[in-house]
Amino acid sequence: MSAEETVLLTYDGPVAVVTMNRPDRHNAFTDAMDTRFFDVLAELHERPDVRCVVWRGEGKSFSSGRDTKELGVRTKGESDLEYIEQGHAKTALLWTMPVPIVVALKGWVLGGSFERALLCDMRIAADDARMGLPETAHGVMPDSGGAARIFQMVGHGLAADLALTGRIIDAAEALQHGLVSRVVPAAQLDDNVMEVAREIAKRSPLAVKFAMNVIRGLGLDAVRRVMNEEKLGQTAIFASEDYQELKAARAENREPKFRGR
Repeated sequence: MSAEETVLLTYDGPVAVVTMNRPDRHNAFTDAMDTRFFDVLAELHERPDVRCVVWRGEGKSFSSGRDTKELGVRTKGESDLEYIEQGHAKTALLWTMPVPIVVALKGWVLGGSFERALLCDMRIAADDARMGLPETAHGVMPDSGGAARIFQMVGHGLAADLALTGRIIDAAEALQHGLVSRVVPAAQLDDNVMEVAREIAKRSPLAVKFAMNVIRGLGLDAVRRVMNEEKLGQTAIFASEDYQELKAARAENREPKFRGR
């Protein structure tokens, strides 16, 4: 499957639909898929006829996060810091999008994909959605602003719980905490999300834009600051003895012996 096929862009009148299309891997994203995704977002920034964006996943899941087969993989000569900085620069396309982004969450919603969804304007979940931040189980940390968003929405307790333990929450709990605004039957998710997007697209684009910018601006400075701290922390983790020990332990099918350095 080519990179262009892993992220699809279609239109329903003034609504742009971005679909992650790697269902056999629960839409786990590779670097090539990530590049295609952000190219699509950049293209939508230049489309004045678009009034709302829907972001969804093909198959059973929205996205299980980064494909762990590529975790820690870099192009020749690229440092960890450079890799993370480039990713963060592209992630900003989510909150600079000139129109609202409505995300349709279903099945697995994990890691960086969960974090990115949290940076969007609205999240509607299917009743089968399962969300979590499993990064620490892979020896790394959440680094796409998701922990900051959870802290803003819910507070310290849940942000720490999800980021430190990797606990999976279901759609009902996500709704209870306000991480999603609606929960609908899985079979009706796409129809419900498109209905919301079409309703937004019918309204005054100027009024929607100003309302959206006010809401986005309330928490954006903190997210930017935290993502800078995440960048430094993740870079240190990749260079640590503990990270190398985890990789070695998994290759040797044994328990890792962490030393905190």
